[in-house]
Amino acid sequence: MAQTDLMDQFLDLRSKANDILSQYEPLALVLAPLFALFCARLLHSVLSAINERGLKNLIIGFVMASAKLVPGVKSYIENEKKKVVDQMQSGASKREGWRTEVPNLGLNEGVLRELEEAKAKDVTWQGKCSGTVYIAGNETEGHFDLINKAYSMFSHTNPLHQDVFKSVAKFEAEVVAMTAALLGSKEKASGGQVCGNMTSGGTESILLAVKSSRDYMRLKKGITKPEMIIAESAHSAYDKAAQYFNIKVRRVPVNKDFLADVKGIKRCINRNTIMIIGSAPGFPHGLIDPIEELGQLADSYGICLHVDLCLGGFVLPFARKLGYPIPAFDFCVKGVTSISTDVHKYGLAPKGTSVVLYRNHEIRKCQFVAVTEWSGGLYISPTIAGSRAGGLIAGAWAAMMALGLNGYMENTRQIMEVSKKIQKGIEEIPDLFVVGKPDAMVIAFGSESVDIFEVNDLMSSKGWHLNALQRPNSLHICVTLQHVNVYSNFLDDLGESVNTVKENPGPISGGLAPIYGAAGKMPDRGMVGDLLIAFMDSSC
Repeated sequence: MAQTDLMDQFLDLRSKANDILSQYEPLALVLAPLFALFCARLLHSVLSAINERGLKNLIIGFVMASAKLVPGVKSYIENEKKKVVDQMQSGASKREGWRTEVPNLGLNEGVLRELEEAKAKDVTWQGKCSGTVYIAGNETEGHFDLINKAYSMFSHTNPLHQDVFKSVAKFEAEVVAMTAALLGSKEKASGGQVCGNMTSGGTESILLAVKSSRDYMRLKKGITKPEMIIAESAHSAYDKAAQYFNIKVRRVPVNKDFLADVKGIKRCINRNTIMIIGSAPGFPHGLIDPIEELGQLADSYGICLHVDLCLGGFVLPFARKLGYPIPAFDFCVKGVTSISTDVHKYGLAPKGTSVVLYRNHEIRKCQFVAVTEWSGGLYISPTIAGSRAGGLIAGAWAAMMALGLNGYMENTRQIMEVSKKIQKGIEEIPDLFVVGKPDAMVIAFGSESVDIFEVNDLMSSKGWHLNALQRPNSLHICVTLQHVNVYSNFLDDLGESVNTVKENPGPISGGLAPIYGAAGKMPDRGMVGDLLIAFMDSSC
């Protein structure tokens, strides 16, 4: 009986629906659902774009794209971009006089003469660069000479062929193990399984950590639309990784102390989040993010936490032993799943050597690429590069063995002492302020009364090479052993430059202050990106 009533109700409902729909054209009935689907899809795309870029940026991007459709506007913008790029290159092409073909007759030993001539045209870098060169002295003596000899001895080797170059395989394993020991692998809290590999630099280490975290979380949680959450101060390598590996980036503003905002990061975590990031210290301001709080957050949500120790890996462990108030940053922190640290910075190894570490082998396995269907045989590779320079690995091993813990401790003592002297000296210049409270060897500074980028142009004219920053507009110096004997010269030149800009404000001829200033105020960040790409395309 109940079944019959239900059928009657269904037939009655169908009859009423047919009566209503009979008023419309059949074509309209077919198109209406398709149109509704299109509108829903359009609305979803708009909301996703607003969520990803923000309403303001979306509107600006739409206006700029529409403006370029007006005849003449696009060509005008392109011409203006070219002017800016030319100014960034000081108006002259760096490619003038560059060779474009292999010489008909080989130069033999004469090529060394050409190398010397080209090298002589490089700018003076000794003691004048922020970061860049981390070893004291010049490239023909002391530690420089030692690692160059080590590289030369193994310049023919390639760890891809472990069966041939067993020595290099041993060196890599020992560099990784020794680095891991500095970062808590021997402590019980680490879990006792810390492992890793050597890479070509901090960017590759970060790329691999992101790739491994993505694949690990796909296995563990089934996440197929991965997202990672980074602070505004996190290194640009994370954006590169996001582009390479199709990961959505959620960028969180730093807090009032210019540190990663844990509460802001927590608000962004969702079912697609694979990882969050902490820096120790961050590249812009030399500040150590609250790694312990980030670790608790990552652990509670079951996601990965990568700590960027590319700058701090060979300084913070020793600074802590020297008594500096260094907060927790390594594998002793619960929740930390991976760490990147550069041996070619404060580890004083040859350029092109870094280490990526994982809390356990289960995560690291997601880093590897195994190919079983290649006609060339079975293939397995641990890092992005297949072939790698064994000479660099040998140079890194030689650097660590030659310096020892005592050498790194003494280097850190000198670097930290000079960093504090530079910080104090900057604080004593009335028109400058230090950004945040630097924990280690990077000091960022800005000004509310003078154009800091004009100051940078004047410092550049005096031979200094500092890093220009934004949000806020500022400069920084990354202190190395190169600065130990010249820091007072730096402070003198900085004070003089500030006074000059204060007395005679305005850009100097050939300076980049107008470009940096305009880029910071330009609302269309896509336009800024286009300028950078155009500059790079014309420079390499």
